[in-house]
Order: sequence, then structure tokens, then C-alpha cells
Amino acid sequence: MIKEDIKSIKELLSSPKKIVLIPHKNPDGDAIGSTLGLLHYLNKYKHDAVIIAPNDYPDFLKWMPGESTVLKYDQQKDVCDKWLVSAEIIFTLDFNSLGRIGEMESVVAKTEAIKIMIDHHQQPETYAKFMYSDVFMSSTCEMVYNFIDMLDDTDKIDEAIATCLYTGIMTDTGSFRFPSTTSATHKIIGNLIEKGANNSQIHNNIMDTNSYERTQLLGRALSNLKIIPEYRTAYITLTQEELNTFNFKKGDTEGFVNYGLSLKGIIFAAIFIESQQDQIIKISLRSKGDFSVNELSRTHFQGGGHTNAAGGKSDLSMNDTIDKFISILPQYKKDLKA
Repeated sequence: MIKEDIKSIKELLSSPKKIVLIPHKNPDGDAIGSTLGLLHYLNKYKHDAVIIAPNDYPDFLKWMPGESTVLKYDQQKDVCDKWLVSAEIIFTLDFNSLGRIGEMESVVAKTEAIKIMIDHHQQPETYAKFMYSDVFMSSTCEMVYNFIDMLDDTDKIDEAIATCLYTGIMTDTGSFRFPSTTSATHKIIGNLIEKGANNSQIHNNIMDTNSYERTQLLGRALSNLKIIPEYRTAYITLTQEELNTFNFKKGDTEGFVNYGLSLKGIIFAAIFIESQQDQIIKISLRSKGDFSVNELSRTHFQGGGHTNAAGGKSDLSMNDTIDKFISILPQYKKDLKA
């Protein structure tokens, strides 16, 4: 972000404003962590600020400081619309296309609020007046830390801010395993621990969430795991019937796709999850090295994300979706066998 933009934002935030912070639909740890972390920071300057999430999110994210104040658009539409229409500033965090916020898109697009984007995904749209976009960052939470630093305000980071930002960085880096984790990321993590983030407790809050039914669902997912060795690819399927059998709750399949990627010799993994409510097959893609699942998802599955982690969807049946997936692999044979 250029100095002129930082100067303008600093001036904009110098007096109390009505501010809305928005994560993407089906928010994850980075989306909730970044919005909550920034909310706590803005509260220190007496801004009238609120987070509006497009919809609900998993219970394992609901322990973070301030989470109980988050509004859900799909449950509180009238209240949320009043906030959006009257907002002076809208921060959009962890997404770069208004299509990622579902029903909220048309309302947010029409509002006269000054929009500020903070995001690390590829190919951002240009809806925001101020854009802090960096695809090389580990997470949006790391970017929020940098944003506060650009405003010369890291001394304002307290335990609540540190806890939220640590959570987002940890979840979006796979507990600091992914290639996007840099020495700068670790320095920021160290600073957040010094500011009060209890790293051990945060890991426990996120990881110690397995129920018996989720464990059973994982067993079913692993029994459905298929390997295509000639393309160094693995994939998992879960039908709506299977989800119902194990009393599926939002967030239960988080991380399942990584089991395929953990297999020796596999560099590309996918999971296909049927959603009868949305009438789609939800797709999560992961890869190792230079193989871009972002490009594959954008080209074939109406999605996108990062080089090594992306999402998408299919309007076909589960069987037809899998047939399509297998049929496109020969196009990537050279990259997958490299």
C-alpha cells in the first residue's frame, strides 16, 4: 500500500466513523480473525464499528474475543442493511470479489461508503478506493498486523487483537507449515505472543473440537479416498446422504482434503462435497510446489484462491463432477508429473 493511501486512511480514521467490516461467505479462521482483530483496533479510536458476516461459521471459531457481537446477514438482514446503508467506511477482508459475499453483494456495491480492501488472494477486482492486496502474504491477519504497523500503531495491539490475528495466521498457514509462511510471519507471531496471544490455548481451542460423529465422518471420507497415481492426484467424495448419516455440522470437513495431499507421491488433492441445499458440489483443492490449483479452479470450477489452495463449485451431479475432474487431468499431465 502506497504512502499516500496510508496518509489518507490515517486522516480518514482520525475522527470517529461508522464502519462495517465484512469477511467472505462461509468465513474461516483468517476471515473471522482479521475482522475481529481490526474491529478491536478500531474500537480503541471510538469508531462505531461492527462486523457483518454473510452467514454463520463453525463453532470452533466462536471463542475469539468479541465474536458474540458479529452480525449474520442471512439471519439479521434488516439490521445489517441499515448498517451497510449508513456506513461511512466498509472494510472488506480476506476476499477480493464482491461475489464472495453472497446476498450482500448488491447492497455493498450500491453503498456510498469508502471501501478499503485487505486481502491476499489472486486477481483482485477494483471495487475498493484503497487496496492492500498482496498474494505473497501468508494470511489476511498478517496483513492486518502490517496495516496497523503502517499506521504506526503496533503499540495499540493488546491481548484481544493479538489473539485474533494469531488465530488467523495459524489457521491459514496450516499451523505455519505452508510455503507462504516466511521469516517475517514468524517475527509477527513472536510479537503477537509478546502482546498476549496464548499460542498453546489458541491451538487447543481450534484443534480440540473433534466430536465422535466428526471422527466417524472422517473415517467415511478416508474410505472414499481415491488415488490416480499417473497424475499424482488424490480425491475424496462425500454425498449429502453421508453427511446426514454423521450429523454433519458446518466446519466438520475442515482439513479433510489435506489427508489426500499427505500421501507419498501425491501433489494434488481435492474433496467434493455435495450440498443439496445449495444444489452444488462444493470443491476444495490443494497442491504442493508450483502446481496452481487457483488456475485450475478458475478455468473449470467457477472458483479460485491461491496457487496451493483454492475452492470452487460444480452445478453437475457428483458422478458427473468427478467424471469432469478426471477428464481434465490430462491437460495438466506435464505439470503434475514434473
